[in-house]
Amino acid sequence: MSRFLHPQYAGLEAYTPGEQPRDRQYIKLNTNESPYPPAPAVLAALTEQDLADLRLYSDPEGTALRAKLTELYGVEPGQVFLSNGSDDILNFTFMAFGADGAVFPALTYSFYPVFANLHGVAYETVPLREDFTLDVAGMQGKGKLTVFPNPNAPTGIALPLDQVEAIVAANPDHVVVVDEAYVDFGADSAVPLLQKYENLLVVMTYSKSRSMAGARLGFALGSRTLIQDLEKLKYSTNPYNVNRLTLKLGQAAVDSDGYFREKAREIMATREKTAQALRALGFTLPDSQANFLFVTHPKVAGETLYRKCKEKGVLIRHFSDPAIAAYNRVTIGTPAEMEAFLAVVQTILKEEGA
Repeated sequence: MSRFLHPQYAGLEAYTPGEQPRDRQYIKLNTNESPYPPAPAVLAALTEQDLADLRLYSDPEGTALRAKLTELYGVEPGQVFLSNGSDDILNFTFMAFGADGAVFPALTYSFYPVFANLHGVAYETVPLREDFTLDVAGMQGKGKLTVFPNPNAPTGIALPLDQVEAIVAANPDHVVVVDEAYVDFGADSAVPLLQKYENLLVVMTYSKSRSMAGARLGFALGSRTLIQDLEKLKYSTNPYNVNRLTLKLGQAAVDSDGYFREKAREIMATREKTAQALRALGFTLPDSQANFLFVTHPKVAGETLYRKCKEKGVLIRHFSDPAIAAYNRVTIGTPAEMEAFLAVVQTILKEEGA
């Protein structure tokens, strides 16, 4: 850290991304990426003219893509916000709507406290229940910016829509952000509630089910006034925050909606098969409606399983938080990748005498 850094940021604890080692070839089950490529139409979308047009700025409005998303999700014009990944949107929400503080689950996406601290937003956390489900009553009526993923991360547990609505309805004078990064893997989206609640912001990403994590594209759906607030911040920071190529690829992905939904169903089927196999091996894990599993074994420490999997060429995600140190998060890969993962796990259990 240099002596020039603003004191406000000196003690900031930054977000830690999933590791991306380059020392060997790994089966990569640690960052919740899709194991499948984008739709064929996405792969074929770019032309030489698109590459030549990189000399020009992108459309700051993302007009064509916003129109397609408006139609796909059945919202009105002006209810879609585009950004450089959904993390960018979450950053803006803490900046824009956190004047009275924020509240989010104690065990959740670890970027939330980073954003809160970055913008000087005082926050409180609500502990999960013993079974890792969200404490809906504890999230209600806080009188603050309220943020939670559905399904939650890293547990994969989803709230039914009526419980999501209960949280939104109990906080009418503050924004409620439902982070739906993993919603396409079996959970109910809160998009239908947008017609009833002006304080609801639904945040989505192209990084998971749409297989475009490297393209950096996210979007939010909300009331026109909330979208206008986000646009004000965007135009005050980086108006051209989505590049020309990503905008065009995003349009092709919307046109290929059926493809990514079919791949999501394949991932869900692989998830259920893998969960069943892990339980048969003695693992405990909640029912997931995301593209990952949250697993623990009574006879093998979480860090041991993570380390030994890595030694054997499989990356999974381990967290240092003592509350979940016994657990690992395992992204769902292809059926072949999950079979390889299960074979590695069986070997480790034998080595550990479990």
